Amino acid sequence: MRTSGILMHISSLPSNYGIGTMGAEAYKFADFLCEAKQKRWQILPIGPTSYGDSPYQSFSTNAGNPYFIDLDILCEEGLLKKSDYATLNWGGDIRRIDYEAIYANRFKVLRKAFKAFQKNIPEAFNEFLSKNDKWISNYAMFMSIKDANGGKSWLEWDEELRRRDPHALWEFNTKHGDDILFWEFVQFKFFEQWEKLKKYANDREIEIIGDIPIYVALDSADVWVYPDLFELDADLNPTVVAGCPPDAFSPTGQLWGNPIYRWQRHRELGYGWWIDRIRTAAELYDIVRIDHFRGFEGYYTIPYGDETAEHGQWLKGPGMELFGAVRNALGEPPIIAEDLGFLTEDVRELLRASGFPGMKVLEFAFDPREVSNYLPHTYTYNSVVYAGTHDNDTIAGWAKEVDKDTLDFCKKYIDADDGDLVFKMIRAALASVSDTAIIQMQDYLELGSEARMNIPSTTGGNWTWRMTKRDATKKLAQKIADMTRTYGRCERF
Repeated sequence: MRTSGILMHISSLPSNYGIGTMGAEAYKFADFLCEAKQKRWQILPIGPTSYGDSPYQSFSTNAGNPYFIDLDILCEEGLLKKSDYATLNWGGDIRRIDYEAIYANRFKVLRKAFKAFQKNIPEAFNEFLSKNDKWISNYAMFMSIKDANGGKSWLEWDEELRRRDPHALWEFNTKHGDDILFWEFVQFKFFEQWEKLKKYANDREIEIIGDIPIYVALDSADVWVYPDLFELDADLNPTVVAGCPPDAFSPTGQLWGNPIYRWQRHRELGYGWWIDRIRTAAELYDIVRIDHFRGFEGYYTIPYGDETAEHGQWLKGPGMELFGAVRNALGEPPIIAEDLGFLTEDVRELLRASGFPGMKVLEFAFDPREVSNYLPHTYTYNSVVYAGTHDNDTIAGWAKEVDKDTLDFCKKYIDADDGDLVFKMIRAALASVSDTAIIQMQDYLELGSEARMNIPSTTGGNWTWRMTKRDATKKLAQKIADMTRTYGRCERF
């Protein structure tokens, strides 16, 4: 079935309180998608973000981001008063997220809501804890210890807590039980709001494409709880970390810093951790996009402590053995493989063997010096096409920065000039044979580089773009719907 959708993270939704949430504007955006005849809403990872505010560096693979909890909904439930949050500093720019302001005020407000919640704890809360007992208590303990240590990484905690000594954990729980309960409350409210929003979208025949990073953050509950699943030394420090080797775009490579999986240990345990992770994602989303899929065939390791990614090496990944175990346990969860980057024939074979659709990015297509398999005439049905992803510039920004020969070839290929290049690029994606086409909301708004979501291998200034309340107009929805009908990605009437 041919279909299409829009890529926009929850953080980018309009809000009066500094960052997009799962409140009224999220429901309005679902209505906008419906009016625009879109069947997919793609978002970025929704876990709690750590240093750098990247959704790809999270304190947990299971938890939800407290920033996305809607405060107005908590107010309607009687857990807050409007005066508790309406006049606080949430940042001064409606198009940018001020993470410093959010961090300074968000948890103060949530703790007020928690105090009200404690007066009458519903049975649904206990049911939530029971349903999520595999991770929720460990995560809440992790965040509470982190708070008690001034936000320090678990690698800097006292030795007994670093190594999860049972007596030390019991002693901490005795002293900080109320704080641990707070972190459980935060997750209860996150998932309560998420489930209602997802149902609203699904009821309008909109499926949500979620995103899971291949790696987890070093400073995360996952590594703290399961150190044997990662390449750590006897002192629990990483021996190697993840990244990408140098290329034409990054002469010193990309140093991500995530710990590397100890794949032999995962194999010995029947890949249970990964099966649980994909099961959770498949319950949370309708379709799961796995970031950096090529890392399952071969992964790049960099010695811990190196300042660049220049001196790493490639090692063999688990390949189809992992996905065979997933299929045996879960059947056929709907997965999109992010197969971008340095691809070898072994990676292509893994993609073919998995049967997962790979990704095509139009902004990668138009180098006139060589034939590219990102050009639409080379696509196959089992693929997902993007004009650009969250790691790329917007189309308008890309057109200003790319070299003249590439831009000239692009214009010739899609029959565009400067005035209509953005929507001609979008049309090229929608007209392609790819089963699914996903376009960034920034591109439908024809925004420039100021709206770019992320510049890989940089810190600061990323993940901050926000849409305003006046952007998603009926006129734009009708324009998108017309193109969607034209290229057979929805019913014609």
